[in-house]
Amino acid sequence: MTQRTKYIAEYLINSSPEFLFSYISTPSGLAIWFADDVTLNGDIYTFKWEGSEERAKFLSKRYGKSVRFQWIDRPDPEVFTFEIVVDELTNDVALVISDYENEDDVDGSRAIYDVCVERLRHTIGG
Repeated sequence: MTQRTKYIAEYLINSSPEFLFSYISTPSGLAIWFADDVTLNGDIYTFKWEGSEERAKFLSKRYGKSVRFQWIDRPDPEVFTFEIVVDELTNDVALVISDYENEDDVDGSRAIYDVCVERLRHTIGG
């Protein structure tokens, strides 16, 4: 089995933290940029992409700050997070994404997040 690696990707977003939070914390917001469709049943989010789907358990959220999920059917403790970070000096807003991937596939996963976040920026004008 290939070693799974935690990786972090950071993206500057021209948005207020509160506005951005709705895009990382709700099924409708996530369906705009992260997946083709997102549904919620209890605390289980189902993310659908071009004929495939993955489920994740909602773990926690800090309003205006972060959302944490745990992928179902993946090794524990594969938690992925969307975190909003505001630079205290410049007030720049960044979306910080952390996830796990096989060592050999990290670059490909980052590239997918790059495309997703570009879709998010286009949607919110940021």
